[in-house]
Amino acid sequence: MAILIDETTKVLVQGMSGRIGQFHAQEMIEAGTKVVAGVTPGKGGTTVLNRPQFDTVREAVEATGATASLLFVPPPAAADAMMEAADAGIRTAVCVTDGIPAQDMMRVKRFLRRYPRDRKMRLIGPNCAGVISPGKGFMGIMPPHIYMPGRVGIVGRSGTLGYEAASQMSALGIGVSTSVGIGGDPINGSSFRDILELFEADPGTDAVMMIGEIGGPQEAEAAAFVRDHMTKPVVAYVAGLSAPKGRQMGHAGAIISAFGESAQEKVELLSAAGITVAPNPSAMGATMADVLGRKAAA
Repeated sequence: MAILIDETTKVLVQGMSGRIGQFHAQEMIEAGTKVVAGVTPGKGGTTVLNRPQFDTVREAVEATGATASLLFVPPPAAADAMMEAADAGIRTAVCVTDGIPAQDMMRVKRFLRRYPRDRKMRLIGPNCAGVISPGKGFMGIMPPHIYMPGRVGIVGRSGTLGYEAASQMSALGIGVSTSVGIGGDPINGSSFRDILELFEADPGTDAVMMIGEIGGPQEAEAAAFVRDHMTKPVVAYVAGLSAPKGRQMGHAGAIISAFGESAQEKVELLSAAGITVAPNPSAMGATMADVLGRKAAA
């Protein structure tokens, strides 16, 4: 099993005709992802990588039956592209675009609320690495060769730390069911809690690696969800233990502005919820191996 994408998921690439979109679409196709079409206004009727291109998402969905979309759209047009995907019936959209104004994301969030739960698009990102189910398919910019198929889910705000966790676990013989980069912006489509809920319900996931960082309340909300609803073990790492208050670190959302937003405070909240916290980034894989060993012995 996998969450969000598998070998049957039909994927569109919005912005496929561009250099970056074409590069990553090629990687997705080579990894077995079912990329069925691209969408770029003005490019309808052409082909890229032997896939038809359409002017609108609605035309692409009607012609191909696609249910997922990956967005390589520049920041000024990204909000409109996300809303267009939702309006066309896309169920899962991944936006990797960095630098989208917070005001634009507020507009997107309000737009998505108009849909009933059974028709609402699930948005991953923006400013994220994407989603991968090793051996089945991926939507994003991650290097697929470092992911080994298995039964541990990964969810993180940092794409590169997600790669590091997957690489460390692979070296220890631990594979990944699905890895989800939710992005580091202050306003994003899906939270830790949203993805943890999917992993808890996924019979193909036995444990979860959660990678947080300073800034924002998401890790605290995730801790409460794990404490009250998760039956599967969760290992966490929080980046930014040495970051000073008020200093932005990396992502736009990685800045401490209130109580509970520093790395140390988040570590305490996660530990209190029964989550095993890795002491440093080089120990993520070993910590997961230790937790899985204890689970097997219980």
